[in-house]
Amino acid sequence: MADKLIRATAADGGIRTVGVITSSLTEEARQRHNLSYVATAALGRTMTAGLLLVSSMKKEESRVNIRIEGNGPLGSILVDAGLDGTVRGYVQNPHVELPPNAKGKLDVGGAVGKEGYLYVIRDVGYGFPYSSTVELISGEIGEDIANYLVNSEQTPSALLLGVFVGVDGVTAAGGLLLQVLPKAARDQSLVELLGSRVSHLSGFTPLLRAGKSLTDIMEQLLGDLGLSIFPETQMVRFHCPCSFNRVLGALKMLGEAELQDMIEKDEGAEATCQFCGEIYQATESELHKLILDLQAESSG
Repeated sequence: MADKLIRATAADGGIRTVGVITSSLTEEARQRHNLSYVATAALGRTMTAGLLLVSSMKKEESRVNIRIEGNGPLGSILVDAGLDGTVRGYVQNPHVELPPNAKGKLDVGGAVGKEGYLYVIRDVGYGFPYSSTVELISGEIGEDIANYLVNSEQTPSALLLGVFVGVDGVTAAGGLLLQVLPKAARDQSLVELLGSRVSHLSGFTPLLRAGKSLTDIMEQLLGDLGLSIFPETQMVRFHCPCSFNRVLGALKMLGEAELQDMIEKDEGAEATCQFCGEIYQATESELHKLILDLQAESSG
């Protein structure tokens, strides 16, 4: 099943829902960062959440950054997602592994930690980005981001996130975001009905592994509430805009002395992009050229 995102409404526009499949992009992240099982689940959930959050923004350049700083062994998680359907991310300690939790599932909450903070930055493409910070409540990522939506955006929300990773890699990943919009939020019975239906689902990835499509899952949840699925389907993918020219620009900012030291001690420079794991090599001659550029700029 291809990675894609679809949108829908229900209850006469009172409920907004977005679903996304992220199996392939999560597998790419796993391979790029050589992630453990639990790190794959944590990063996959966070990348999925980033795509769901940014889907409600309007300008083409809009992006959402999610940073999770928990007290668990995974360390920080950072994800950058765009309205264009691209997402990237990394985990500070990608090789951490933990035993399954009491339910026999990957212990994402234990790996992330139940104490710490969730930071969300929304960049609308102009002006100053909007940032918000909330405390973690479980480390399970889906619960923490749903808590952020309720407390920072005052929007009753249900968020389902899932990643199934086995010996052959990621075979199912994705998520579903359901929000009761302000004009319907006063209807407490609607909010309670939505919460009840979500709580009775067996999980998101079991539905995907059983062959259910995003449309099937939405129909199961909202089919009797006037569900209207938008015809447009957006493809999503792992993408990092890093490049060798950007690396050279970053090296240039180190200054002449540091560049000369790299030439003398290392005979060049190596840089690795944290977001995608791409490795870039700069030769002695390329570093010399950067020094000449700096000298020309200072004299001119």
